[in-house]
Parts: sequence; structure tokens; C-alpha cells
Amino acid sequence: MVSKQKNAERTERRQHKVDAGLLSARYPHIESIIITMDYYQKSAGRVLMHSTVNFFPGSSAYFLMECMKNDCTNGGFNLEPVITTMVKGRLESGDGKLVCPGNNASGHARVDYKIAIQYNDTAR
Repeated sequence: MVSKQKNAERTERRQHKVDAGLLSARYPHIESIIITMDYYQKSAGRVLMHSTVNFFPGSSAYFLMECMKNDCTNGGFNLEPVITTMVKGRLESGDGKLVCPGNNASGHARVDYKIAIQYNDTAR
């Protein structure tokens, strides 16, 4: 049951990614966004995975990162509001923590994230 749900979510996520458009169209004054994340399971202090995701003008402007827990459904880490706030304030860096809101049997995962945004010189 979980695998069918996960496959349906992946299909839906692919469509959302297409619908989000390109970073260059949505944020033409941004040269790059780099997101680094440390994944944790439950409240464990040990990092399970370190991930870096790079966004460039040709990348999709889709900032919902998938939860890495196999049994998680309807979850993920939505960095869209964080990035929108950073862009509005023209911030170049930020960090924080998010807990996965998904449904899973083995407890919630969380990420500690750092975001670096590089703006085009023409937008200054």
C-alpha cells in the first residue's frame, strides 16, 4: 500500500515540478540557489544523510524536497516559503529546521537546512 501511495506521489510531484516553471522565469534576478540539508530520523542526534541541491536559471523552481523515509506518505520538506521570504528580503543566506508533516509508522524525520542565494548583478 505504501509503495503505491509513494509512486502516486512521485507522479504528482513530477507534474508539480513541471508546473512550477523555470527558476529564470520565476526569479529572473537569481543566478543560483544552493540548499544543503542534513537529514535526521526522529530526534536522533546522528546525521543520516547530507544532501546538497543546486538550482540554476534552467532548473525547475520547485522547492519541495522529498522525505527520505520509505514508509512516509504525504510528506516532504517545503522550502518554498523560506525561499520566497529570502528573495523578498534579498537575503543571501539563511538556515533553519523543518519536520516532515507526513504519515509514517516509524516516526517523523527532520532536516536542518542552509540556503545560499546568489543574485545577478543587474538586479542591484
